[in-house]
Parts: sequence; C-alpha cells; structure tokens
Amino acid sequence: MKVFLKKSNYDSLLRAFFTILCIALNFVLSFIAYRTGFPIFFDTAGTIAAATIGGIFPGIMTAVMSNVFGAIFNHETIYFGFINAFIAMFTAWYARERSFKSFKAVTKYVLITGISAGLISGLLQWGAFGKPQLAAVVSFIDVVSGATGINEVIAFLSLNILLNLVDKILCFFIAMLIRHILPENIAIRIKNSGWKQHPLSVDEAKNLKSVSGNLKKSVKARMVFMLLGCSLALTFIMCCVGINLYYERYKEEKAENARHAAEFAASVVDADMIDEYIQYGEDARGYKETEDMLTKIRDNAQGVKYLYVVQVRNEGYYWAFDLDTDDEEGYSPGLFTELEEEFEPYRDKLLAGEEIDTVEKNSVYGWVLTAYYPIRDANGICRAYAGADVSLTYMTGYMWDFLLRVIFIMAGFFILILAYGLWVAGTNLVYPINSIEKSVEMFIEAGDDQRKLDDAVRKMRSIDVRTGDEVEKLYRIVCEMAMEQTEKIRSVRRLSDETLKMQEGLIITMADLVENRDSDTGAHVQKTSEYVRIIIEGLKRKGYYAEKISPKFASDVITSAPLHDIGKINISDKILNKPGKLTPEEYEIIKTHTVIGRNIIEKAINTVQGENYLKEARNMAAYHHERWDGKGYPDGLHGEVIPLSARIMAVADVFDALSSKRVYKPALSVEEALSLIREGAGTQFDPKCVEVFVESVPEIKVVIGKYNRGRNV
Repeated sequence: MKVFLKKSNYDSLLRAFFTILCIALNFVLSFIAYRTGFPIFFDTAGTIAAATIGGIFPGIMTAVMSNVFGAIFNHETIYFGFINAFIAMFTAWYARERSFKSFKAVTKYVLITGISAGLISGLLQWGAFGKPQLAAVVSFIDVVSGATGINEVIAFLSLNILLNLVDKILCFFIAMLIRHILPENIAIRIKNSGWKQHPLSVDEAKNLKSVSGNLKKSVKARMVFMLLGCSLALTFIMCCVGINLYYERYKEEKAENARHAAEFAASVVDADMIDEYIQYGEDARGYKETEDMLTKIRDNAQGVKYLYVVQVRNEGYYWAFDLDTDDEEGYSPGLFTELEEEFEPYRDKLLAGEEIDTVEKNSVYGWVLTAYYPIRDANGICRAYAGADVSLTYMTGYMWDFLLRVIFIMAGFFILILAYGLWVAGTNLVYPINSIEKSVEMFIEAGDDQRKLDDAVRKMRSIDVRTGDEVEKLYRIVCEMAMEQTEKIRSVRRLSDETLKMQEGLIITMADLVENRDSDTGAHVQKTSEYVRIIIEGLKRKGYYAEKISPKFASDVITSAPLHDIGKINISDKILNKPGKLTPEEYEIIKTHTVIGRNIIEKAINTVQGENYLKEARNMAAYHHERWDGKGYPDGLHGEVIPLSARIMAVADVFDALSSKRVYKPALSVEEALSLIREGAGTQFDPKCVEVFVESVPEIKVVIGKYNRGRNV
C-alpha cells in the first residue's frame, strides 16, 4: 500500500508538471505571436493538450493561468481567460465522448471551437473595449470597409472568426503532436492521477450516475450549488470592493486637481480688487488680464470644467468671475445667487473665511466635485473664494467599463474555482461513495449465493478508495464488514451442508430400517428418489407448475423422498413380507402406513427445527397412494388438491413396484411398466407427471441399470 501511495503521489506531481509545461507552451507561443505582430494568438495549444490528456481540471487550469501570465506582455489577454476555459471544458468533454479518431470529428471540433471563440472574443473586443485588439486587424477592417462598404462590425467578426479557425487548427495539431510524442504509459498515468480510487472508464462512470439518480439532492448537486453561491458571492464582493476602491481613488484624484486649480486661481486674483470686480466687471482695472490668467489655469488643469470667483455674504454669493467650458455664458460679475444646499453645512466656515472640504453636488450643470480656496488680502482677511469644479458625470462610463473588466477577469477564475470544486467533490466524494454504494447493492443482491458474495467482495476491494479521509475509513470498514459477513455465511453454509448431510443420512437410515424389514423391495427408496428427481426436472423443463416448483421445493422433495414409506415401520412382518395375496383385512392394515407415516413425521416436525423439508416428507408419506380421480387413500383426495410432491411420488412409487421383482410377481420391462403408467394418466396419476416421466426413458434405464445390476433393460 505504501508503495502504491508513493506512486500515486508521484503521478499527481507528474500531472502538475505536465500542466505547468502546457501553460509555458501557451505563454511562449502567444508571446512570439504578439511580438511578431502575427494575427494568430496560439494561446490554446497547451490548453487542448492538457484537456485531452489530463482532463477537464488541468485543461481549465492551463487556460486560465495562461491568460493570467499572458497579461505580462499583453494586459488585455487576461479578459479572455473565460473563453479559453470554455474551450478546455468542451475539449475534455469532446475527447471523452466523441474522440478525435476521425476526420469528421476533428473538423466538427475545430469548427465549433473556432466559430464560437471568434464570435465571443470579437463581440467582447468591439463591445467592451471599443476596438479590435490588434492594430493590424483595425487597419485591415478600415481598408475592407472603405472598399466594399461592409459594416465594420460584420467585417471584424467575420475576420475574427476566420483567424480563430486558423488558430484552432494549428493549436489542435500542435496538441495532437504532443499527444503523439508523449509515451502512452505517461499519458495514462497523467489521466488517472486525479482518481482517489481505482480509475473508472467512461462507461463505468456513467453507470455510477444511476446510483444517485433517484435522490432528491445528491452530494454533487449540493457541491455545485454551494460553489456557485460562494463563487458568485465572491465575484460580487470583489466587484463591489473594486468599484468602491476605484471610485474613491478616482474621486480623490479629481478632488486634488480641483483643489490645486482653486489654490492656483486664488493666487492670481488681487484680493483688494474683488469689490471692484463685482461692481464694475470688465470695466474694472485688471479684470480682463485676471480673466485671461484664470482661463489658462482652467484649460491646463486636468478635468476642471468650471472655474470661478465668488464672494460669500450672509445672503448668498456675489459673482466676480465665472469661466466654464460650455458655449452658454456663465454668471456675469455682480450677479447674486443664493447659497447652494450642499454648502449650507459650511456656511459659517465660508463666512469666517476658512478652508472647507471638497463638496460633491448634482446641479443643473451636472454631477461635479467642487473645491473652494480663500482669496486673502495682505492682512490675511478672506475677501472671496476661488472655486473649481471637476465633472464626475462621465465617471459612470468609466465605472461600467471597470465593472465589465472585473467581470471578465473574474469569470475565468470563477470557472476555475467551480471546476476545481466539482473535480475534488467528484474524485473525493461522489465517485468513491457511489462506487461503495454500488458494491454494497451488489453484495445485498447476492443474497446467500456464495459465489456471488465472493464476487461482490472482490469487486468491493478492487475499488481501492484512497481519499485519506472519513470516506476511506468508511470504505475500509464496509470492506471488513462484507468480508466478515461472507466468511460467516460460508461457515453457516458449511455447517448447514454438514447438518443437511447428517439429516439425509438419518433419513436414509430410517428408510433402510423400514426397507430392510421388507425383504422384497430391492433399493426401493433409492430408485424412487431418482424417479422423483427425473419427474421434477421434467416438469421444470416443460414449465409445468412453475409457481410451485422452486429450487427449495425440488431440494426438499428429493431429500425427503426416502421417507414416503416410513409408516411401514409399524406394520407386522407377517403382513409386510407375506409371499401371497393379502386378505382384505391385511390390506386395510397395510393402508394404515400412510396415516402412521404422517403422524411420525408430524411429531418430528413438532420436535425438531426441520419443518422446511419435512413438510413435503409428510405430504408424500400421507398421500402418495391418493389417486387423481379421488379413489385413493387415506383421505380420497383428487386432482390438484393432492399435494404436488405426493402426486410425483405416486408415479415413482408405482413404476418402481411394476418394474421390480416381488415374491408374488416377476419384474415388468420398462416398456410394459411405462405402458401401465401411461394408462393410469388422468385416473390414477397426474397427467403432467406421467407425460414428463414417460419422455425420460433413457434416464429411467440408467437408474434401473444402476440399482438392478445384471438386469437387461
């Protein structure tokens, strides 16, 4: 076991190393394509190889991590990880269900992957990023669209699909080359290294699904929902956190720009001239020059949309300067406006000439962030405020763009996490548990069939669960329990066989006691038992009384057949061995052996635990002289009211009497005896029992030859 575990760990390392090589292959090929400006990406060759050889999880791992590392030289690559992840999933499924053994299968695979990847990546580039990823593609689209008039989007999507088809063809053949070069035993070890039990074939894995098919909630379904919920929650949280951080950083950057612009504007405005600027406007001395400097500040301050100078009084604002980037005019000098609602909390500070924090407001002029800086005179008295507004309206577009990028990035990791969770759940829980359950069902269905029980135990032990956790512990316990139970059943069967042999010996001994008192029966009990067996097998072969003739019934009847004349033990030797014809009184005494036999066996049934087979012994002892037409004894039963075992014994008993020598008559030939038996069908005997018996002449002759040595049959 230790050697096997070491080999298993080595195989896991081999799978990990192979996955790393596939990632490196994607990285190197895509790097070469990017540096040379080649319009084919070559970023799925390793993915196809990993998915084909290693399975779905190594394939997805290769796909996602290849795009992550590819972002080192092309940052937009990371947004396409989820597309390659889907390609890995499809490749693993296709290789398992369809294989790549025919040209048709390969063509279908390339078309599906190439068209779907080209369409999705094209829509992503045009819709989310606003343009194709490659400059050469942009130039080509411009030329084609200008020359033919084809819509740019349609032209780009068509070209992108064509490029992806070429890409997938080349990547597929590179992957198949790797598969061809890789030794077969290494490929098998990589493929099977993920199993935590004996590896299952595709058909075996599918058959295991039926084990949990009737469950309302399987472990795999629970794991899927749990991972989906956790992954979606994680993605949502990451998006929210990312957006919030981006928003705060962006707003802080804009606020800093506004503060610098307001501070710079305050430094160029003459505080002593504020009142004149408000009163006279452009007619005031230096007004025009100051306005020009403020305009330059606004134009050079990144993101600043409005720049103005206001004087704050108790009743509101008085405007000195108002510069904006819109065509409409701003507030003219001297105009009065009320203090805006967003600045009400800062009224006292503004009247006191203190600095205030930036204020976010949403007015008729849009969503802006405002920074005020005091304009002080030589004595440090605040005469006005320089205000700078940066617009936040177009920030919504940035936020949506950021959100889309986060979603595209997280989608690849989401698929990777989900695939890993499902892979772990499948190999560590679902498949081992289902395999154990299947083997336990097989063990239960085996019943008391020793061969089937041994096969079920061998099948159970061959599962070889090695998860190293509670599942493996459960598996070991179940195996031990099954083996112990099988051995106990084997011991019980051995004891039962010995007991049965002892019972059969006792039955034969008891029958011999009776037979030895009758000097003329000549192996009667042995021959009748053989004839009973012949009749039962014939009835089974013909399908007669199928609901009655079970294996147990047949065994009970054949085993207890020697007791059918046990009642003769109480018959006088003078009557039993009389050489001549019996008198009517003597015949009546002989007939009592049926009732005596029934009473003897019923006492045995009540005394020992042997009712199962002695019940048929009682029936044969009591009723083997009943007739089909109801004229028999002791109770005058008729037809199928007579127990089947007794009807069978009746044919066997009479045939042996006819075909055997007695002191009062010679033995009839087989043909003569069977003729008389045939004549009694429907009157003395069950017609079906007669039918199958007379059809078994070769077997009958074998029995007579066995017990009547020297007789010509």
